[in-house]
Amino acid sequence: MSLRFFLIEDDAVIRKMLEKIITESGLGEVVGQAEDGLHVSIDQLYSVDVVLIDLLMPGLDGIQTMKKLKAEGFTGPFVMISQVENKEMVGQAYLHGVDTYIQKPINRYEVISVLKRVADHLSLVSSLDSIRRFLQVVDDKRKNSYDFDSNYSLHRSITYTYEKNSLEQKVRQLLLVLGIAGEAGSSDLLHIMKWLSERERRGKTIHDLPQLKELYMQILCQMHSTQDEHSLQKEMRAMEQRIRRLVFQAFTHLSSLGLTDYANPTFEHFAPRLFDFEEIRLRMQELEAGEKTTKCRINVRKFLSAFYMEVKNIYD
Repeated sequence: MSLRFFLIEDDAVIRKMLEKIITESGLGEVVGQAEDGLHVSIDQLYSVDVVLIDLLMPGLDGIQTMKKLKAEGFTGPFVMISQVENKEMVGQAYLHGVDTYIQKPINRYEVISVLKRVADHLSLVSSLDSIRRFLQVVDDKRKNSYDFDSNYSLHRSITYTYEKNSLEQKVRQLLLVLGIAGEAGSSDLLHIMKWLSERERRGKTIHDLPQLKELYMQILCQMHSTQDEHSLQKEMRAMEQRIRRLVFQAFTHLSSLGLTDYANPTFEHFAPRLFDFEEIRLRMQELEAGEKTTKCRINVRKFLSAFYMEVKNIYD
């Protein structure tokens, strides 16, 4: 499993060493770096799987930076890097969300061993999520198959299934066009589109879309009605991060198309509709300069609204 890493470390030599180890060992790639926690935000972590972070840094230390990024919505694992041997301080790091620890001075074999364990864990989590989504689909289909109370109920069940599959097909077509069909957030996006479609049937318009966290929470409450508040909050943050990553990948894919061919019909049609075009142009400049992370501002709410309108209008 090839991972995308972000390094937060005030020592440029250590950042260089870590990047070399990660690249040469085939663990993945370093897609961004920062020398302290003050200048790192969730916008820089759209495509990041794992954050490697120093415990002691000027400005914000590692624990404070972790707390900030988690509050902003990053749900990936943190790997702490430090020469601190104070057990209480290390314990505080674990208490606030560190998944594992690499001791300074940097040892190549320790880094590879720790990061391979992290990769294996993420692969397992991904597999379990896929199984859970599959079982949810099977359960939904089974529930639909038992709706035989009357001819009217049967007609409604068949009609609903047809409409659901039709919407799903349209969403998947658009995901393919935008180059994001394989992203983990694609199933979340499908749930959001179904929720918006059902909401529209009840007379609501796309213009009165709730705030994103409220939207995610309403969808999760429908999907997992028996979960407690803490579990729902945790799943909401995970969904938020998956959607952010998916939107960032669509943003980058369209920018890449425009950079290759400004007259590309997919780029011409979708770039100005799904995103602010000035931000697309900035991303094109970043890609041209070889920058893997972005300073662009991406409006997720606009993307979801515009994506839904494209699903409704283009593929009818």
